[in-house]
Amino acid sequence: IQLKGSGKTQYSRNGDGKATIGSMIREYIISESMYHLNIPTTSSLCVIGTGEKILRNKYEDGGILIRLAKSHIRIGTFQYVSASGDIDTLSILTNYVMERHYPEAQGEIPALELLHCAVKAQAQLAAQWQLVGFIHGVMNTDNSLISGETVDYGPCAFIDTYHPDTVFSSIDHGGRYCYRNQPGIAHWNLTMLAQALLPLIDKETSVSAEKAQEVINTFPEYFSEQHNSGLAKKFGLEELHESDKQMIDNFFEIMSQDELDYTLTFRYLSDLADETSLHPKIKVPDTTKNSLNSWVAGWLQRLGQEAVVKSDRQSMMYRANPAFIPRNHLVELAINEATLNQNYLVFESMKKVLTNPFEFNPSEALYAKPPRPDQIVRQTFCGT
Repeated sequence: IQLKGSGKTQYSRNGDGKATIGSMIREYIISESMYHLNIPTTSSLCVIGTGEKILRNKYEDGGILIRLAKSHIRIGTFQYVSASGDIDTLSILTNYVMERHYPEAQGEIPALELLHCAVKAQAQLAAQWQLVGFIHGVMNTDNSLISGETVDYGPCAFIDTYHPDTVFSSIDHGGRYCYRNQPGIAHWNLTMLAQALLPLIDKETSVSAEKAQEVINTFPEYFSEQHNSGLAKKFGLEELHESDKQMIDNFFEIMSQDELDYTLTFRYLSDLADETSLHPKIKVPDTTKNSLNSWVAGWLQRLGQEAVVKSDRQSMMYRANPAFIPRNHLVELAINEATLNQNYLVFESMKKVLTNPFEFNPSEALYAKPPRPDQIVRQTFCGT
């Protein structure tokens, strides 16, 4: 259990260690949504209003988030201990993490085994983020839990109109943490973990570095395995073939060029997988153009090469392609209504819809719609 926004700590630097109630409501909504999307995440127990005004761009109501995780140990925790030069404490921390998070792992060198477990956990997490169009916004090593759970939903958001260079975070001026960069940043963070663990891997620095590098080099393979497996489900395929790569690349290029909504376009494909289905259908994206229609014809031909019952394929796709995500404009609406008007109806409605993101109910279609031009949220902020 951890409090976020409760005040200054030794890690607050020049900040006040406090949070706005609006930003904590964002954390609550998105972390609970991630849980129901089956993505490893910290969980929000509750948000508490502190009754004080804190200064950000303006004075805002203060809030505290009480959140839960398997532990709150981060890659940055290992960097912090390693930088102190206290090898005994680093060893204690490593053994504790192995016992707490990866007790099934066996290896002669605990630090090397921990690195291997962390590589697999972070590769899986990064792949799952990419598959639902989630952009974390601040993927530094302090925001990377060693357990592989998503943490710190500050300036994060889900993609509406797809573009691989999408950035929402107000503090990410160079696009370091944009959508397309997330797997590479996860890989970089793991390299920082490896560097911190070097004193425990081998007494000889060169030998230690070589062993750690071998483990770090497995990240792209693990990520590709997880990502390709997820893509296969999203496109309704039993497995991806090498020949499918061009088809998938073309799909993402069309989405980007024609400014299609990421979530709705994948859900639209799910609806097309079985034309006889009576399942309620998502409305075809308004910006659908001939280029997508032409692509769909080739995709349907590819599906026909597999002996899969259409209804089974569609069920698989529905489980991989959510109808509902926490839309940025609706999250902002929920925050504004709660903080400005003390009205929590939008928040409660969103929370209810997001508990069942894969089941489309036409009566809840409002929560599946992309924003109008005047509703588009281009930046998100961290209120801590």
